[in-house]
Amino acid sequence: MTDSETLPKPKNWKTTLWSVTKIVLKIAFTGALLYYIFNKIDIQKVKLLVAQANPYWIIAAIVCFFASTIVSASRLLSFFKSIHLHLDWRFNLRLYLLGMFYNLFLPGGIGGDGYKIYLLNKSYKLPAKKVFWAILFDRLSGFWAIGFITVILIAFLPQMGVHIAIPLAIFVVGTIVYYVVAKKFFREYTNHFFEAHGKAIVVQSLQVLTILLVMVGLHHETKFAPYLFAFLMSSLAAVVPFTFGGLGAREFIFKYVIADIFHMNDELAVFLSLSFYVISAIVSLTGVYYVFREDKLQEGLPPVEADELT
Repeated sequence: MTDSETLPKPKNWKTTLWSVTKIVLKIAFTGALLYYIFNKIDIQKVKLLVAQANPYWIIAAIVCFFASTIVSASRLLSFFKSIHLHLDWRFNLRLYLLGMFYNLFLPGGIGGDGYKIYLLNKSYKLPAKKVFWAILFDRLSGFWAIGFITVILIAFLPQMGVHIAIPLAIFVVGTIVYYVVAKKFFREYTNHFFEAHGKAIVVQSLQVLTILLVMVGLHHETKFAPYLFAFLMSSLAAVVPFTFGGLGAREFIFKYVIADIFHMNDELAVFLSLSFYVISAIVSLTGVYYVFREDKLQEGLPPVEADELT
């Protein structure tokens, strides 16, 4: 792959029109979902939850999510090491925060992952294809970790009527297939496979703890497992293309796909989903600094150590 193949092409009127169309579609789809959801719940009850929330527990939840972000950036760094790109951890964290900002606030423009691919290709002459696969495996490790924690939670959800041995067997077989396929066809990206997936478990555990802290801050005392299970399932909605970071789709899954199954409090379910979005937005905002001061992104860093890539 040559540099000309990896660098973005100049935009023409068609690509510009499609970018604008995507933004409009995202706004319309997200707005429609939120409108539908908020017309089905008692807004006054949601306001009461907000008024009753203990701010110290909410602050603890924000700190917990920020910790998950640091570990998540480290997880991506593990996959970068697999392709012999040894970035300074400070630069990698800054780039990760900037990517979070792009993903959450500018989904109709340059996505965070796309920006990482562009910058690493431009600055370090790293083939875009390699960065793309490293980022993809980073995402896959997150999905795998969600599956791991979900299986654990099922043991605390007898109302599902599923013996723990069934989801556990499915998860174990799926993990084996996943690893074998990765090892056979993407061997280079498995150099730090177990290290990265261990970090993925830590990331998802911290995010589950974030929701748990919010629930404690709301003085919730019973039935934690259904809400945590719902949160994990709704996390998959964050990848829905026509939403702003999963906003709307996450709440829809929380309320209509999961909440009814476990007879959960609708207002609490929606509030937890929205609170997680707000917390992630607060942390993502730290990346906006590097949008205006791109020169600070790599300030004071030693030269990158990248092996010769072909």
